[in-house]
Amino acid sequence: MDRPPADPVKMLDSWMAWERGEITPGRVMADLKTAGLREVLEGLAAPQVAADA
Repeated sequence: MDRPPADPVKMLDSWMAWERGEITPGRVMADLKTAGLREVLEGLAAPQVAADA
């Protein structure tokens, strides 16, 4: 099964809702996971990992 592309807008919306106290930490973590946080972090870390190799 293919994953949809990461959705930074959805991630930010969830994060902001957590900061406002509207959702629990567990809910925001689940939202970040399903919105593709891993892919975003891997993309951001890739240049550093390549430079360190």
